[in-house]
Amino acid sequence: MRALLAGRVGEPVDVLRLESRPVPVPEAGQALIRVTATPVHASDLHVLRGRYGFSPEFPAVGGHMECVGRIEALGPDTAGLEVGERVVVAAVPAVPGPPVAGTWQEYLVADTRRLLPVPDGLSDSSACQLAVNPLTALLLVTRVLDVRPGEWLLQTAAGSTVGRLVIQLCRHLGIRTINVVRRRDAVEEIKALGGDEVICTEDEDLVRRVAEIAGPAGVRKATDCVAGVVGAQVSQALAPGGEVVVYGALSTHRQTDPAALTIPLQARSVIYETKVVRGFWLNRWFATATPEDALRALSEVRGLVTDGVLSIPEGRPFPLERFAEALALAETPARDAKPLFVFEGGRIEDDR
Repeated sequence: MRALLAGRVGEPVDVLRLESRPVPVPEAGQALIRVTATPVHASDLHVLRGRYGFSPEFPAVGGHMECVGRIEALGPDTAGLEVGERVVVAAVPAVPGPPVAGTWQEYLVADTRRLLPVPDGLSDSSACQLAVNPLTALLLVTRVLDVRPGEWLLQTAAGSTVGRLVIQLCRHLGIRTINVVRRRDAVEEIKALGGDEVICTEDEDLVRRVAEIAGPAGVRKATDCVAGVVGAQVSQALAPGGEVVVYGALSTHRQTDPAALTIPLQARSVIYETKVVRGFWLNRWFATATPEDALRALSEVRGLVTDGVLSIPEGRPFPLERFAEALALAETPARDAKPLFVFEGGRIEDDR
C-alpha cells in the first residue's frame, strides 16, 4: 500500500516521502480500514514540525486526526461492527486504545472504540471531517462554555471552519453571536451565514464595538483561536466574571520564537474583574472523556451534519502523489476548501 511517511521532524514538504508499506493486520479488538478520504489539517503539519502538543515516534505516517473508510477485515474475536461497514476513524492520539499509525495511507488498523459508523448518503468530504472541527464547535458551545439560548457568544476567526460551524450551531440553538473577522470583505458573508453581529478588526475597535452591541449587561462567554493581541482584546471586552476559552493561536502559526506565542492580558482585568482565560485542546478532551462519552458526542455531531444543521464545506481532493500542493493549500490564508487526500473509491459529493 502507499503511505506518506516522515522520517524525522522538519518542514513537512521536505521530510515527507511517498513510500510502499505492507498492509497491516488487525489484532483482537481492532479493524483494518481501507481509507477513502482524509483531511490535511494545519495541526497535522505542526505535528511534523515538532510544534504541536504531542510528537509521534519517527518514522511516522502523516495525518494524526481523522479519516473515513470501510472496514476491510476484523481482528480475532472482534464483534459489534461488520466487514464492509463505512466508518469514521477518530485518529486523535488521546482517544482510548492503541494509537493510530497515521491517516495518510491507503490502509490502517484502528481500535474499534475509535470507529463511528456513518450513513452512505454522507459524502466522504463531510464524513472525513466529522471528528475534529464540528466536534470542537459542539463541545465549545454546549459543554465547555455551556452557552444558553438568548446569551451572547463572542468568537474570533468567525470565517474559519470552526467559526462557521459555531455560527450554524448557535443559530440552531437560539444563541446570539458576535463574530470577529479581520477583513472587511468577510463581513457580509458572515451575516449571510447567520451571524448576528460582525466586528471587523481592520477598521473597528473590538472592545468598543462589543460594548456597543451588548450594552450594560455585556458578554460573559467567548471563544478565541487567534491568541496574541486579539485574544487579549477579547478578554478585555468581556463583562466582569466573563470567560474566554482559547483553542488555537492563528496569529502565531508562522512564529518560531516561543516568546512570541503569548496573549498579553491585563493584570487588573484578571484580578479585579475576576475574568477567566483557559484553554481547550480536543486531544486532552478525548483523553479525559470515557469512550462512551466520546462516541456519544461524535454521534451528536453526525446527527447534526446528517440533518443539515451543520454544513461542512466541501474539501478539495488530492491524490497522495500531489502532497506538496495539498500541504501548501492547508496553510493558505482564506483558502476556498480544505485539502483532502482521496483514495480509490472515495466520493466527495453528498447524496442528500
